[in-house]
Amino acid sequence: MRVAIPSLERLADVVGLARSRRINRSDHIGTYFYKVHGAGCRFVSDNGTEVDVDFAADGSEVFDLWRLRGYGLSLPEPLDVMDQDLRSAVRSLQPLLNEVRPGWFSVAN
Repeated sequence: MRVAIPSLERLADVVGLARSRRINRSDHIGTYFYKVHGAGCRFVSDNGTEVDVDFAADGSEVFDLWRLRGYGLSLPEPLDVMDQDLRSAVRSLQPLLNEVRPGWFSVAN
């Protein structure tokens, strides 16, 4: 995205650019399709792998278990994991991940 949109300093800026109509709310860039929604963006690669994130007030990428499950189901060899197992896996990755609010996670700085 940064190569295609030089004014993009951080990924979260894509939301502001779309809201100000400097870029389309959805489009193809390179090998990815993107669609800005609410406080986030969904990216889909040519092979169908989907990453959907929201952005916190500080611009960091945040995700919940629903988005993580969607990612797993979109993999070339889909991975269907129960929410309880996802929650345990994500919590086991702390302190690499922070729970920024109940059920929402981001990569630790």
